[in-house]
Amino acid sequence: MNEPRRTRSPLATVLSWSYALVLAAPLYYLAVSALKSNIEIFTRPFAPPADWLWENFGTAWRTADLGRALLNSVLVSLVAVVLTLCLAVPAAYALARTDNRLARVITGAFSAGFLIPPFAALIPTVVLAIQMGLYGTREFQMLFLPASALPLSVLLLTQFMRTVPKALVESAALDGAGHWRLLVSVFVPIAMPGVVSVTILQLLTFWNEYLFSLTITGTGPDVRTVQVALPTLVSDATNLGVLAAGTVLTVLPVYVVYSIMNRRMQEALTAGAVKG
Repeated sequence: MNEPRRTRSPLATVLSWSYALVLAAPLYYLAVSALKSNIEIFTRPFAPPADWLWENFGTAWRTADLGRALLNSVLVSLVAVVLTLCLAVPAAYALARTDNRLARVITGAFSAGFLIPPFAALIPTVVLAIQMGLYGTREFQMLFLPASALPLSVLLLTQFMRTVPKALVESAALDGAGHWRLLVSVFVPIAMPGVVSVTILQLLTFWNEYLFSLTITGTGPDVRTVQVALPTLVSDATNLGVLAAGTVLTVLPVYVVYSIMNRRMQEALTAGAVKG
């Protein structure tokens, strides 16, 4: 017997399209501005370009040395995400399987990490980088970013791992599975939507990080990230089309990765619903 098809109300359809338009309008404005001159940006802000200035992308690429900056951002973000997952997944597994006073204290300690504003940690972090001899290097940023991401990552993954059925864990334990086997074969597959969510969230955070990248890693062409390199396009005679083109070049890689990983998260959620 076929189930009745649910119909969407006209109000929900209008709100959905309105929300999509609100999100798409700034992206469209950025894309068309990247192909215009300053005069056309101000006189015809939302109109398609009269003359498609593709050379704006080449100018932005050369002026800000975006090729090297993109490689630095990719390297820093990927290493930081891998380190975050390597630390957060085992910690979340331990907290999800333990329910005692010590576990609650540790969970509270991770929660307290949200109370520390980034600006308050800036000076101690700079001093630490200098003491370690890593000031002005990408390596320190690769170590610092996972530390700053652990509170949220551990708490999110712990909640996902607490949804693992106890009967499944007990069955795997009776078959001789140890902690490592339980983590890899039981907890991580079931909590995969959480792992993908944390990966997307932290990747976006690491890619867009500016304050500590500017202060600790610095503005040297060999080590600066795209968020530090992009402002070099701003001057007293800024070509806004070139600036918009540079912004597009810095946003595009992370948007592609987000689209791919978001699809994987949806597939993991669907697979979990079918198995359930």
